[in-house]
Amino acid sequence: MKKVLLTGVTGYIGKRLLPLLLEDGYEVICTVRDKNRFPYEEIEEEKVSIIEVDFLDENSLKQIPKDIDVAFYLIHSMSATSGDFESLEIQSAENFRDYIKTTSCKQVIYLSGIVNEKHLSKHLISRKHVEEVLKKGTYHLTTLRAGIIIGSGSASFEIIRDLVEKLPVMVTPRWLKTKSQPIAIRDMLTVLQKCILCEKVYDESFDVGMDEILTYEDMLQQYAEVRGFKRYILILPVMTPRLSSYWLYFVTSTSYNLAINLVESMKVEVICNPNQLNLLEYFGIKPLTYKEAIKLAFDRIEQHHIISSWKDSLVSGLFKENISNYVQVPTFGCFVDKRNMEIQDSDRVVKNIWKIGGKHGWYYANWLWKIRGFMDKMVGGIGLRRGRTNPTELHAGDTLDFWRVIYANKDEKRLLLFAEMKVPGEAWLEFKICEKNILHQTATFRPKGVSGRLYWYSVLPFHGFIFKGMLEKIGTS
Repeated sequence: MKKVLLTGVTGYIGKRLLPLLLEDGYEVICTVRDKNRFPYEEIEEEKVSIIEVDFLDENSLKQIPKDIDVAFYLIHSMSATSGDFESLEIQSAENFRDYIKTTSCKQVIYLSGIVNEKHLSKHLISRKHVEEVLKKGTYHLTTLRAGIIIGSGSASFEIIRDLVEKLPVMVTPRWLKTKSQPIAIRDMLTVLQKCILCEKVYDESFDVGMDEILTYEDMLQQYAEVRGFKRYILILPVMTPRLSSYWLYFVTSTSYNLAINLVESMKVEVICNPNQLNLLEYFGIKPLTYKEAIKLAFDRIEQHHIISSWKDSLVSGLFKENISNYVQVPTFGCFVDKRNMEIQDSDRVVKNIWKIGGKHGWYYANWLWKIRGFMDKMVGGIGLRRGRTNPTELHAGDTLDFWRVIYANKDEKRLLLFAEMKVPGEAWLEFKICEKNILHQTATFRPKGVSGRLYWYSVLPFHGFIFKGMLEKIGTS
């Protein structure tokens, strides 16, 4: 059985690639910074190893077994806020390369971006530099360069979806005329699979995309056609990058930092150069058209079968550390709102807890939750627009409106959330059912300075009826 090292397994591509590798019969070693964010609970342990690795820490790489055959390098920092993100990506790639040199790995497969333009965004420049670093290994490098990836849960798809679904008339920036050559997520995953130990692709780089070259305006209008909408788009040449970023930030569910980087990248044309070997043709892949990719994405959405979403990535929120660091809720120096309620049917109540947020809402005074989300957005927070990926299932690391799931265990009947809204402090919200069939609902706030204490007392009157009403609805619905 061949061994595959899979980095970035908690990311959009990695989450979808893992089950496909297992179906193909590979043994997969998954590297994660935090085991609590591993995306699969029920999986054959003999086929998967989970290792905590920080690629910025050389010593942590020593846990990776030496007898691997193939490694996927799927590590990117699209919305990094740090000014030196490029140097961090280079350091990560160098550490990876230097360690993989000491293993029996025959091939590294790197997913990069299309970098054919003379003037590139900072992130595309960084990905190009990472490829140059990885090329200096003793293994065979295969680089796949892709532009926009279209699929349920992808950042590009969700932003296009937000814009078209919400705005009948759009006043837009001029980068909507920028040309791009997207690819469907299904085709991208198939290419990644078929490249494994394929000698024909050793030491080569390939641009991959569907047959169509579209502007961003084309993509919005074709999405509208698939959905049966009529949309009117007015393109203004005067919208600066900053205004464009604010436009994306307020209309879509993206964070402001990600919006800035997206706008910078969207000004660059990402069109495939002809390859000596047409990879899609060589592998017998007939690429989906853009409209077919949109229809397939909606099939997944309607079936609630979204395996991964960019919103669940930590880059969509405010996290800078592993979520495990927040599992232990502090008590010292904290304000606590604790409420208890005796319940009759704990299994039914657990189902109610697991449905909270997103389209289902927060059980009580949803209009106030929406106002709080709007206020958060106005001060640079993430607001409520992230929603949730699945309407009934929650896992550690998932987003839940302006919360992040820290711990979710149905057997223990416990759900712990951490606030990613802009607040002067740190906030947790916990639901737990004890053996005596008592539902415990606890809101904990650790203030930061005087402003944190003033914030708590300013919202205290609202907590009195919001948290009381939410507890009663969850316990009796």
